[in-house]
Amino acid sequence: MPEYITLSKFLSLILRHKPEVIGIKLDKHGWANVDELIKRMSKEKYITKDILEYIVEHDDKQRYSFNENKTMIRANQGHSIKVDVELEEKEPPEILYHGTAEQFVESIMNEGLKKGKRLYVHLSKDIVTARKVGIRHGVPVIFEVKAKEMFNDGYKFFISANGVWLTDHVPTKYLQGGFK
Repeated sequence: MPEYITLSKFLSLILRHKPEVIGIKLDKHGWANVDELIKRMSKEKYITKDILEYIVEHDDKQRYSFNENKTMIRANQGHSIKVDVELEEKEPPEILYHGTAEQFVESIMNEGLKKGKRLYVHLSKDIVTARKVGIRHGVPVIFEVKAKEMFNDGYKFFISANGVWLTDHVPTKYLQGGFK
């Protein structure tokens, strides 16, 4: 299984941040041609269409999607490069959650949640998922986001194909917590 994790991370790098690493281009919606992707990735790491399908199907965060006939693939969200993944604008639930690491709490309390190098701030619908996100970077800290209040105040929310809630920025007045 570790090979699949390594391949998934490499795929994430290509489809979310640096397609040029293997010399491919994504279309304006973030799609890459599967045959070209496999051909170019294979120069760096062994991959087949079956392996790629396994990664897409078994990725715990459902990071990737195929088109209907599996000739194109893209990352569902998390891009640092400008693409339009055709996100659905939606009214969020009352509360969403953001998982982060302890070392970022002070900055968040001063500036709110910022998208950084990504196109959006990522929010979770539950604490368990937010904690999993936060623990990747250190001691996890969870913030509650008053999403419905933000929405009512004119902020836009989107939901990705894999259920991640996205918004441009969360000002501090909509944050509660910072609990472990």
